Amino acid sequence: MNSLVIQTAFLGDVVLTTPLLAALAARHGPVDVVTTPGAAPLLETHPAVRRVIPYDKRGKHRGLGGLIRLARELRAGQYDVAYLPHRSLRTAVLAWAARVPRRVGFRGPGAPFYTEALRKPRGSATHESQRLLALAGGSGAAPRPSLFPTPEDEAAALAVLEEAGIEGDFVALAPGSIWGSKRWPYFAELAGRLARRLPVVAIGASGDTSLGEEIVTAAGRSGGRAVNACGRLTLRQSAALIGLATLLVTNDSAPLHLASAMGTRVLAVFGPTVPEFGFGPVGPEDITIGMPGLWCRPCSRHGPPRCPLSHHRCMRALGSDYVEAAIEEAGALHRRN
Repeated sequence: MNSLVIQTAFLGDVVLTTPLLAALAARHGPVDVVTTPGAAPLLETHPAVRRVIPYDKRGKHRGLGGLIRLARELRAGQYDVAYLPHRSLRTAVLAWAARVPRRVGFRGPGAPFYTEALRKPRGSATHESQRLLALAGGSGAAPRPSLFPTPEDEAAALAVLEEAGIEGDFVALAPGSIWGSKRWPYFAELAGRLARRLPVVAIGASGDTSLGEEIVTAAGRSGGRAVNACGRLTLRQSAALIGLATLLVTNDSAPLHLASAMGTRVLAVFGPTVPEFGFGPVGPEDITIGMPGLWCRPCSRHGPPRCPLSHHRCMRALGSDYVEAAIEEAGALHRRN
C-alpha cells in the first residue's frame, strides 16, 4: 500500500507523529510525509519515512495556487491512503485535491474532505502520540517517539562540547518557547546552582541566544563550566546533543519532545498548560513540575503570548530552588546505565 502522512502542525507535534509513522511502515513499508520546511530534516533520516515533501505555505506553496501546485505533485505519487493527524482544513483540502482515494483524519474542520472521520481519543491519561495511533487503528500503549541523527549530526554535537572542554555528564537547559507565557524565567538561576556539580549546555534556536548567554554567565559566576549552543546547531544536531545529556530541563516546548525521542531524561516546567493535555514527556523517570491550586491554570491549549492576568504566577511562583530540589529528590543528575 502506498501511504501518505500529512502533518504540518508545530515541531513537537511532528516528533509525536513518529510512532504513527513507525506503525504504518511496519504494516505497509515506509511512508511519504508532507510536513513543514522546518520539520522536514527531522524526518529525512527516519527509517519509517521514504520521502519527505516540504509544504512551504508561507513561500512557494502560499495561498490557494500554491496548494493546488503541491496537490498536483502529490497526485503523481498515486497514493492509496492519506493519514492526517493535524485537524486542519488546509491539509484536508490538500489530500482531497491530490485525489487520494482514502483519506483518514480526526473529526474537525477538515472532516467533510475525509472519507473516514474518526473521533480523536481523549482522557488525561492518554498521550498525544498514543491518540495519533488511532488513525492506523492502533490501540494500547504507543512506542516512544524516535529520531535518527546521522553520524555527522553527532559529530557536530560533540564538537560543541569539545570546544568548551566538556566531557562526560552534563545538563542541557532549553529556556526558549515560541509562546511567551510558557517561558520559565529562572533558567539562569538554575544554571548557577547546577553548574557547581555538572557542566551546563544551553539548547535552543537563534532567537534564544541571549537566554543562552544569561545561562553561561550565571554558570561562570558559580565557578562552573557552560556553553551556549543556541542557534549553533541544526534541529537534528540539537537532537543529537540532547541525546548526550544526562538531563534536559525545559519548558513545555519542542526540546521536550526531542528529548523524549532521544531517550534523555526530562524535567519539564509547565505553566499555562498542563501535562494532562497529553503533551508531556513519556519516559518512566521523567519529571513534570507545575504550580498547583491556581484557579487560572491552565489558561489555554497552547499558552498565550503573555499572561492574560499579567501576573504570570504559574511560572514566577516556581523558583529555581524548587526545581533544583525536584531534580535532587529524583536523583536526576545521575545517569542511568
